[in-house]
Amino acid sequence: MPKPHTFKAVIPVAGLGTRFLPATKALPKEMLPVVDKPVIQYVVEEAVNAGLTDVLMITGRNKNALENHFDRNFELEVKLEEKGDEMRLERVTRSTDLAEIHYVRQGDPRGLGHAVFKARAHVGNQPFALLLGDDIIDAAEDLLIRMLALNSSTGACVVALMEVPDDELGAYGVAAVEPTDSVDVVRVTGLVEKPLPGEAPSNLAVVGRYVLVPEIFDVLEHLPPGRGGEIQLTDALQTLAVKPDAPGVLGIVYRGSRHDTGDRLAYLTAVVEMALDRGDLGPAFGAWLDDFVDARRGRG
Repeated sequence: MPKPHTFKAVIPVAGLGTRFLPATKALPKEMLPVVDKPVIQYVVEEAVNAGLTDVLMITGRNKNALENHFDRNFELEVKLEEKGDEMRLERVTRSTDLAEIHYVRQGDPRGLGHAVFKARAHVGNQPFALLLGDDIIDAAEDLLIRMLALNSSTGACVVALMEVPDDELGAYGVAAVEPTDSVDVVRVTGLVEKPLPGEAPSNLAVVGRYVLVPEIFDVLEHLPPGRGGEIQLTDALQTLAVKPDAPGVLGIVYRGSRHDTGDRLAYLTAVVEMALDRGDLGPAFGAWLDDFVDARRGRG
């Protein structure tokens, strides 16, 4: 098995972002700012924090802003350098220098599984990390690092799992699991995509981090459309979970911070929480927020 630093990262970013219209009519949803960085930069920084510096983005139409963000902006850099504004210059060039970023078009929007299959030529015959561009995971939690290490030691696919309230399970792929000898590591015995009420096998939902083995491509290549008429990654993982000669699927139960920025309410929560965590903004913003909430309560 490859060492963690040889893994490549794949980030699907071809979605239309319809929940954020009209803001996403001309701007990719992954470019929506959380404080002063776009969502996609947090995701790439997490990959880099885990040692992954080769990143493939699976894009779609109207995603040029993503490529521009991770490219050089010579005019802006020259002006900042002339002004001696080293702090802002560092912020601008950081996204350019983060990683070696590649792009491939998904083409037909046929689901997450189809998007992942588009990475086959770039990834080759080795395990790779898949990070969904909507989810911000606190890089300090080292979730992805743990997932890469678990794949390296077992050869299995690894998914991130979180406990989710019963009334929210219908929005996720949900895992049936068995315990292992390791704390917060489970063996996935089955997966159900967006289960109907009462049909979820557990309260453990698959969230936006995966480490996948190259066998997933063979499964995806011949997988019929599933729920919603799309090629579902969940269905491919189900195949590998139950196939006797497959490497199997393990899950790490994650109990840290996660923000689903594809949801409007969760996006607003992410902006507030991450602003409060900032040393340069948190104290002043927190004081204002306390006064604002007190005033709103007073009016009530």
